[in-house]
Amino acid sequence: MRQKWLGMGCLLGLMLLSACSRNIEENNHPPGEEAAEINLQLGVEYMRRGRNDIALNRLTKALKLDDNYADAHNAIAVLYERLGLNADAEQHYQRATALKPNDSDIYNNYGQFLCKQKHWEEANQAFLKALENPVYQTPEIPYTNAGLCALHNNNISQAETYFRQALQSNSKFASALYQMAQLNYEQKHYQTARDYLTRYESVAQDTPETLWLGIRIARELNKPEVEANYVHRLRRNFPDAVQTQLLNRSE
Repeated sequence: MRQKWLGMGCLLGLMLLSACSRNIEENNHPPGEEAAEINLQLGVEYMRRGRNDIALNRLTKALKLDDNYADAHNAIAVLYERLGLNADAEQHYQRATALKPNDSDIYNNYGQFLCKQKHWEEANQAFLKALENPVYQTPEIPYTNAGLCALHNNNISQAETYFRQALQSNSKFASALYQMAQLNYEQKHYQTARDYLTRYESVAQDTPETLWLGIRIARELNKPEVEANYVHRLRRNFPDAVQTQLLNRSE
């Protein structure tokens, strides 16, 4: 369960690479820097499409054109991480943070990388570094990822603290709401879990995970009509999901 939660959280920040792609038309850079930006943008787009081979070629070109381009180091670090080349990823994350020590998105990505390597304290420090920027627009993301990392390290109280801080930053942040619902369910605080899940459902779409959680909460609260509604939605929308198989085996 903990590993699964962390995986869900990795979607939050790992690909926050839109920040890497600055608007070239608004900048007046020398030709080499402009070419580096173009290659970065192309590399990020190919990463989104799953064309990692072409992405690596473009990002390598970007760094050959401008080795001090922190965003390109960040992007290629994410790509190397995706490819399982952790030593290369580490090298480029460190280079990116050295070049851009106040960039919250870079530290958020680096924190997730460190967490997956089970470097718990270093990961936590990276997330806290991401949160030092007082004008960072989405602090709920590193707060939630820090909470997910704490869960992965079985530090439940720290995880809950971070999830609550995420929701203080953005009360409608779906991932933190889901995590609080799951956490309260596991702690047998079923009505509180239900309240968080209801808040989640008001801001985000159903997933197999949230519907399965809803079913289990409804069972504990002895609400058969609510349970039946969740069951219908899970079977209708996600007939092949693992959670649907779990449901079938539980009946």
